[in-house]
Amino acid sequence: MKIRSLVASAKIGFMLLCAIGIRAEAAELKVLSAIAMTPVMEELGLKFERATGHKLAITFATLGAAVKRVQGGETFDLVIIPQPGIDGFVKDGKASGANVTLLARSHAGVAIRQGTPKPDISSAEALKRTLLAAKSITYSNPAHGGPIGIHVAKVLERLGIADEMKLKTVFLSKAGAVGVLVANGEAEIALGQIQELIPVAGIEVVGPLPADLQQTTVFSAAVMAGTKQAEAGKTLINFLRTPEAAAVIKAKGMEPANP
Repeated sequence: MKIRSLVASAKIGFMLLCAIGIRAEAAELKVLSAIAMTPVMEELGLKFERATGHKLAITFATLGAAVKRVQGGETFDLVIIPQPGIDGFVKDGKASGANVTLLARSHAGVAIRQGTPKPDISSAEALKRTLLAAKSITYSNPAHGGPIGIHVAKVLERLGIADEMKLKTVFLSKAGAVGVLVANGEAEIALGQIQELIPVAGIEVVGPLPADLQQTTVFSAAVMAGTKQAEAGKTLINFLRTPEAAAVIKAKGMEPANP
């Protein structure tokens, strides 16, 4: 029985390698990825390296910082960031639209410290009451250039409580997992992308923002113009679109793209 299992696993592994088009020689890929994709890329990156022999050198950054680095002349073989940033690279000729692939979508949500009563966030009005009642909140600082921080700031304005929230908002000193501030007691409520909240120990995701306040962030990958590792980059993209990768993306709290 054990031998059969090993044979089956070997067949699956071989089929996967064939499906994603492995090259005979290994390559080192320089990848620039959105911070919001960290949970996904850390796990799938290791799986990809083991499956292909290719090596990944991944740099994580906010959307604003990623765009600034590329526009400033820093070179990468593959970039995985929200679609607006990719669109800008295509417009500027730093990537071809033919080499852009949708990978995943994410949604904004609310988290609290584990073990505390779950607040009502079922509607815009309920969320407003919850935020006003909270002693402190946290979300990604819009100044860091991340789309979720900018969106949350707009949500607070739309709810008419932006000024009240300024007095009790705690920001991280630099871009990172805002859920940590809830886990250590510095903030009562965190608003952020669900896949960034799930991995933080000591907190619990209450649920997504109400539908009329929700933001869906689309993450795409682009093989950058001028790279010498275009084929290896395409191999990574194909790997990130496999059913195995889709299962990981979903487990991390994101919505995988349809193959």
